[in-house]
Amino acid sequence: MEEYLKKAKRVVVKIGSQILEKEGSIDTDFLKNLSENIKVLENKDILIVSSGAVLAGSKKLGLRQKPKSITEKQAVASVGQAYLMQIYDRIFSEKGLIVGQVLLTVEGLRERKRYILAQNTLNKLVDMGVIPVINENDTIAVEEIVFGDNDFLAAHVSVLTNADLLIILSTAGGVYTGDPKQEKSKLLKEIKNIDDVLRYARASTSKFGTGGMRSKLEAAKIAVSHRIPVVIAPKKEDILLKIIRGNLEGSFIYPEKGEKLSRKKSWLKLLSAPKGRIIIDKGAEKALRSGKSLLPAGIKDVEGIFYKNDVVAIVNEEGNIIGKGIVNFNYRDLKKIKGRRSSDVEKTLGIKFTEVVHRDNLVVF
Repeated sequence: MEEYLKKAKRVVVKIGSQILEKEGSIDTDFLKNLSENIKVLENKDILIVSSGAVLAGSKKLGLRQKPKSITEKQAVASVGQAYLMQIYDRIFSEKGLIVGQVLLTVEGLRERKRYILAQNTLNKLVDMGVIPVINENDTIAVEEIVFGDNDFLAAHVSVLTNADLLIILSTAGGVYTGDPKQEKSKLLKEIKNIDDVLRYARASTSKFGTGGMRSKLEAAKIAVSHRIPVVIAPKKEDILLKIIRGNLEGSFIYPEKGEKLSRKKSWLKLLSAPKGRIIIDKGAEKALRSGKSLLPAGIKDVEGIFYKNDVVAIVNEEGNIIGKGIVNFNYRDLKKIKGRRSSDVEKTLGIKFTEVVHRDNLVVF
């Protein structure tokens, strides 16, 4: 565990509204301490995923309660995003640090080109010595396309930027065997299997937060499945410094073992939206699970309208989605060659044979 913490070069830090809030306002003392820690850790790449636009906007507008409708939320966030970044810029500039605002939506990341653009922008900001402050773009997001909580946004950013560690700050201070307020609940310092502890998670009742421990564990599950360790830590002085120096505060969640997914396959697994479905037989399913490409012989049926280079869902005979991939044929041609041998493709379509989905463009669940 200590080795993971000390060796982490690129670190994503998630700061929720509850962490940022102090007596109904932004906790500037906390942000000052955070900037001091980052200054000391100048040899590390730090990316911040920060909630707080609605909180900051509510403070600026003198609101006492979190906006309820999506329109109110968007309007208040519009005010809050500018105000929040002004605070970050002022405090971090005092330490000679430069911040850059990045606003994301899941809709944008579902498109492969925009995903790569976001990835390149974040990497370039880090290369330039800038600290990205990332938030969901609440001013344009609607209920169908929001991440739902910045815990998930932080997990996606960790995967997007190939981070070595994700730190999620929490008012609970870590993962407990029950309600942290109860004396009998014990802190789980090390977690090797998130599913074992998800039943302990509780929903949040915060005025400004939208998450809770279940949200944090579900988000952590995304990160550790991509071989990124996660720390769920308390809001304390010098917390970032302590963790990265190997002095754990909170709960450490070990990354899953095995080969790390490529960035393309991470995007395929987490964010890509299939345009159609390819139903395969048991022989093809076995071949895919052994690391082979999808060939036409194993295809039983084709559903939906899609074209070359679109993403499709791979479905087995039981109707379960077992993977996703980037297809090399449109739906019309695929219907003509389904179930046929590879040698028949050129005769049928008059084009040179290629795999229906190459293993490099395929992720199997």
